Amino acid sequence: MNYSEIKYFDIANGEGVRTSLFVSGCRHGCPGCFNPEQWDFTAGKPFSSEVQNEIIESLAPEYVDGLSLLGGEPMEPENQRALVDFVERVREAYPEKTIWCYTGDLLEDLRNPESPRHTEVTDRLLVAIDVLVDGPFVQAHHDITLRFRGSSNQRIIDLPKTLASGKVAPWRDDPQFVSHVMVASDTEEPQG
Repeated sequence: MNYSEIKYFDIANGEGVRTSLFVSGCRHGCPGCFNPEQWDFTAGKPFSSEVQNEIIESLAPEYVDGLSLLGGEPMEPENQRALVDFVERVREAYPEKTIWCYTGDLLEDLRNPESPRHTEVTDRLLVAIDVLVDGPFVQAHHDITLRFRGSSNQRIIDLPKTLASGKVAPWRDDPQFVSHVMVASDTEEPQG
C-alpha cells in the first residue's frame, strides 16, 4: 500500500489533536472529492515499517488524541489488508486514544460477507476502530458547517456501541458543538 500524506497535529479529521494518515487508492470516484489525486493506488510513497513506526511515535504525547485514517480509501480491500496489523498495533500501544476511519463505503456493506468490500480482515479492522465516518461524499449534500464530514448523508458512527448492539449507534459530539448555528456575541457591533 502507498500513502499520499501524513498530517501531524491535525484538528480537522476527528476529535482533538490527531495524526492523520491519507492512504492512496480509491475506486469510488465521488464527484467533488477533496482528494482526487489520491485515487491512484500508486500515488505517494510506500507505507513502510519505518513510516508506521514514525506514526506510532507521533501518537505518544499526551496531547495527541488519536489516529485518523483517510484517503483515498482505507477500506479498499487491498488497503484493509495493509492497514489491519498496523491499526491493531496502534490499538495495543495506545488503548486510551481513539482511532477514526473515513470511508466512502457504508458500514452495512463492510459487514456483509457477500459484499466485495468485506474481506478476511474487515472484522478485525472494524473492531480496532472507534469512530467510522461512512458514506460517499455527495456534492448535492455538501455542507461546510458540518463537523468531521463533508456531506449530510455521511454518518459518524460509534463503532464499539454499534458492534455490541447490532444497531448503528451515532457518535455523540460534545454538546457545545451539536448545533451548527452561528450566534453573534453581545459585544459585536452591527455591520452595515
